[in-house]
Amino acid sequence: MSRVGKQPLNIPAGVKVQIQGSQVTVEGPKGKLQLNAHVRMKLKSENNQVLVSRPTNEPMDRSLHGLTRNLIRNMIVGVTDGYTKELEIEGVGFRATLKGKILGMTLGYSHPIEFPIPEGIKIEVPKPEKIIVRGIDKYLVGQVAANIRRFYEPEPYKGKGIHYVGEVIRRKQGKTVG
Repeated sequence: MSRVGKQPLNIPAGVKVQIQGSQVTVEGPKGKLQLNAHVRMKLKSENNQVLVSRPTNEPMDRSLHGLTRNLIRNMIVGVTDGYTKELEIEGVGFRATLKGKILGMTLGYSHPIEFPIPEGIKIEVPKPEKIIVRGIDKYLVGQVAANIRRFYEPEPYKGKGIHYVGEVIRRKQGKTVG
């Protein structure tokens, strides 16, 4: 058995989990999420716990077992606590602003960059050099943060660009004269 997959998921108070066939719906204080699990995985909810089991010991079933359990766990954490990714902008004149549902960024290009904020995501700009991405869907929060970072990835010589808070950028020494 999968070590991760065989662990039952406890459903916290205030969270409602509905399972209909392979469709899982999790509803909590922050919102509602849905997942279409693989049809081979067997899901059941009993005694405030969600149990995931697999039909056989084939490699495909083994790999889906732990994955399905963790996807449901991420949904439960998302509707109770939510997910956050923080980005920092480094560079002279580099800054971000929030205009309604559009994130505007000045990143040293000849034009400002405007990024439309997708549905289900909240973006905050507490300082011009900091962007906070929040949401209940772990995948969507990570993807939006990665898309914003992709506009100007950190470069190794001066460290300019957009990077995650706490991300270590390996710095290179420039050319030396002599």
